[in-house]
Amino acid sequence: MMKRISRVVSIGLLVVMLAATLATTLAGCVPVPSEDGKLKIALLPILDVIPVFIAEQNGYFAEQGIQVEGVPVKSAQERDVLIQTNQVDGMLADLISTGLLNKESVKVKVVYTTLRSYPNAPMFRILAGPNAHIRTPADLRGVPIGISQNTVIEYVTNRLLEAEGLKLDEIAVAEVSAIPVRFEQLMNGNIQAATLPDPLAQGAIAGGARLVVDDAKYAQYSQSVLSFRVDTLKGKPNTVKKFLVAWNKAVAELNAHPEKYQGLLIEKGRVPQAIQDSYKMPPFPAPGVPAAAEVADVVAWLRDKGLVGRDIPYADMVDAAFLPK
Repeated sequence: MMKRISRVVSIGLLVVMLAATLATTLAGCVPVPSEDGKLKIALLPILDVIPVFIAEQNGYFAEQGIQVEGVPVKSAQERDVLIQTNQVDGMLADLISTGLLNKESVKVKVVYTTLRSYPNAPMFRILAGPNAHIRTPADLRGVPIGISQNTVIEYVTNRLLEAEGLKLDEIAVAEVSAIPVRFEQLMNGNIQAATLPDPLAQGAIAGGARLVVDDAKYAQYSQSVLSFRVDTLKGKPNTVKKFLVAWNKAVAELNAHPEKYQGLLIEKGRVPQAIQDSYKMPPFPAPGVPAAAEVADVVAWLRDKGLVGRDIPYADMVDAAFLPK
């Protein structure tokens, strides 16, 4: 009797094990939804986005079998709304905007550094107006500087002047969010100083503005990035990787033959007319992502400003898994 019960139990266990194995096998056979190969990317009218247009013009996206739609936006605010409402998959952005989007939970992640400052190619410059009696960073103590508050412009302004010896409470700012308006107010003498991005900053210098300090020797503070929604990274990982392969191919072409794309630079990069004949394309970086120390400094600044309430981990901000090999 006991032998019969033992045999029945053994058979029962074998049936359970076979059923579990069959279930696992069938689960493995469930088809994974295919990616549609389409991406929408929000693009500001700045020179950082030029590789997208080169990749489109030269057929690099088609080579990868993907369709990329560039969605023009006029401001960072418009761009961020499109990301938050799932109307675009990715964006040309910076670490400040990435941190703000992730202030409560992880919404986007940086997958590629698109541009950063170099010794001969700064991204941002703090300028004095043509008639202002400002020569050095020390002369800016207490002088309102035209910026866009709670953005990379304010972050860079703070960090550059701190690096040049000013204390944070000695740095005064004036809100002028629209970059063209900030340029005009600087040149017209309505504000004595302003922080402007290149190439507009070079246009201001050509018009009589004076360089006070730029980020040429402070590359850790200035970079633009490609960020994607986390659900896009999960749902279309191969499409994002193919996009970055095409982007990287465009960067290599651009760095090798910048003169071929001067017209594109002038059109898409908003190069001021006064410097269109002399402005040179800055070098675009090889595949990479922001360093942990760079991200940590941005998060610390955001926390000090009260713009985020948590210490955002590096892994919540950056994912290097999509970089071209």
